Amino acid sequence: MQVTITAVGPDNKGLADPIIHYVSGAGANIHEIQMYDRDTEHLFAMLMRIEWPEDVTSVATLRDHLQEIGSGRGLEVRVWARDEHQRLPRLAICTTYRTEPPLAILRAIRDGRLKAEAAVMIGNRNACRSVAEQFDVPWHNIGDSSGNVDYSQMQALIDDNEIDYVILARYMRVLPADLCWKFAGGRIINLHHGLLPSFPGFRPYEDAHQHHMLCYGATVHFIVPELDAGNQIIHQGSFNVQPGTQLADIKRQGEGDHEPNCLLEGVRRVVDREVELHFHRITRVER
Repeated sequence: MQVTITAVGPDNKGLADPIIHYVSGAGANIHEIQMYDRDTEHLFAMLMRIEWPEDVTSVATLRDHLQEIGSGRGLEVRVWARDEHQRLPRLAICTTYRTEPPLAILRAIRDGRLKAEAAVMIGNRNACRSVAEQFDVPWHNIGDSSGNVDYSQMQALIDDNEIDYVILARYMRVLPADLCWKFAGGRIINLHHGLLPSFPGFRPYEDAHQHHMLCYGATVHFIVPELDAGNQIIHQGSFNVQPGTQLADIKRQGEGDHEPNCLLEGVRRVVDREVELHFHRITRVER
């Protein structure tokens, strides 16, 4: 069974050794390992993807052992396996203002076009609360009056709800690096409202319009801590406009229809296991 392990904590020496020794000694094959040392933040982070002999020892037992190892070294250790439970993958849908992207996801789940479960909706604004209530999805606002986020609360909601994939559905905040590492390995999916890598940032429509572009679009990609979306693109879609089209009309078409459809297709590809993230690169899943 494929298992992803992440360990994050204060920087120190010899943090990875006991985890690596345990999984290798238990008969696991290590397919991928990445370790990062951020001196300026005094942060250690490790990602490991292994093939675990689940027929010998359960993933739950692996989790207990690694969390015990981590607690003795000040590390938060997470063990995630998509196939651990016989259920649909559980989604956390994160929002700010736009209602169209979460609506597209929830409608597809309701209609059976997306084989997943919306376990929770998380917002740093209340704009999408009514969408959650419409589909009977638990809603949590983790932002203050200015939209500043309590990321410890977001982390707890992801853990407590046993979330498989975090969907940033036009969530207009940059996740902190430590949170990205805690749920690394292709578990955080972002909708960017522009074509990457040409138009990053928070105003891709405006930037493209200033360059007199006639092609606009959206990008769905896995989040990695380095904020590099070059090799992590799951799906991109584009639409063309006539010369002289007003920015407001372009944004209306993009935000109202194009972006939600793009997000839905990207999430579907991950949920249906057509693609995964290995070594920070998209790979096609062989069947």
